[in-house]
Amino acid sequence: MIRASLLAAGGLLASFLAGVPSAYACGNVSIAEMNWNSAGVAAHVDRLILSLGFGCTAELIPGDTVSTFATMNESGQPDIAPELWVNALRSQLEPAFAQGRLVIGAEILADGAIEGWWIPKFLADAHPEIRTVQDALKQPNLFPDPSNPSQGAVRNCPSGWSCQITTENLYRALNAKDKGFSLVGSGSAAELDASLEKAFAEKTGWLGYYWAPTAIFGKHQMVKLSMGVPFDKAEWDGCTSVKDCANPKPNSYPTSQAFTVVTRRFADSAGPALAYLKARQWGNGTLNTLLAWQSEHNASNEQTALYFLKSHEDIWSAWLTPDIADKVKAGL
Repeated sequence: MIRASLLAAGGLLASFLAGVPSAYACGNVSIAEMNWNSAGVAAHVDRLILSLGFGCTAELIPGDTVSTFATMNESGQPDIAPELWVNALRSQLEPAFAQGRLVIGAEILADGAIEGWWIPKFLADAHPEIRTVQDALKQPNLFPDPSNPSQGAVRNCPSGWSCQITTENLYRALNAKDKGFSLVGSGSAAELDASLEKAFAEKTGWLGYYWAPTAIFGKHQMVKLSMGVPFDKAEWDGCTSVKDCANPKPNSYPTSQAFTVVTRRFADSAGPALAYLKARQWGNGTLNTLLAWQSEHNASNEQTALYFLKSHEDIWSAWLTPDIADKVKAGL
C-alpha cells in the first residue's frame, strides 16, 4: 500500500508543477543522481523541493564522483551534485572553488562519512585477534573468494567510484596479493551489497571496502578495521587517491566529508534556492534508517524521497523558509 501510494504521488508531480506560479520559477536545473543510494535519494529530495518549493524545472541525470566533478568543472553541467565525496578530489576541488567555477553548499552528511575496510561483527566476535587489516590478511581462509576458494578476497567498491582507486592502491600497498588475496571488483553498489548480504545469510567471512551511511548499516553490524598506520595527507593526495600510483604505501582513510557542490551559473541565478542547498543536511542515523526502509520495501530513490518528505517534515522543513515549506507540503 505504501509503495502504491508513493508511485501515485510521483505520477501527480508533473500535473502539480503546471500550477506553480511563475513568480517562483528558478529556471532549468540539472541534478546529478549518483549511483549509490544515499546520494540518489538526496537527488530526488532536491528535485522535489526545488520543483515544488521554488518552481524550478528540475531534471536528473546519471552521475558518479569522478565524471560528475569533471563535467561540472569543465563544462558547468550538471548544476548540482547533492552528495560529492571530496576526499579523493580535494586537490582538484580546491582550485575549482578558489577560481570560482564551483560553489560549495551544505555538508550534506552532518556527521561526516565513514570509509574503510570492514568485516562482519559476527566474524570479529569469533576472531578477536583481528583488529587491523594486517591481521585479517594473515588469514585468507576466513575470507574465501567465491570464484577461487583457495584464495582470500578483498572486495573493491563499484567501477567508476573514486574509492575504486584508493582500494586498489591500498591492496597493492599492503601486498595483499602476496598474502593470498584477490581483489574482487563490483560492477555496481547492488552487486557489492549482494556479496555482503550473502555473507550475513551464510555466516561466511567478508573483507573489503564499505562506507556509511548506507542501508547495510541500518540492517547489519559491521566492524571497521584499523589500517595499522596513521592518516598521511601528503601520501593520500599524492598517491593513495591517484590512479595507478607507482609506489603506494599503507595509509588510513581520512575523516570523510560529503558536500553539496553547485556550478557558478546556478549559484548566480538560483536566488533563494541556493540558501536551501547551503542548509540541507541530515544525520547518519536518519539516513541509515531511511535506506534500510528503502531496502526493505524494494523502493526506488524517488519513492524513498517521497517517503522521507511525507514522514520527516520536522527535518526538511527546517531547511526552508515557512512559505517555501508550505508550498512543498501543498505539493505533497
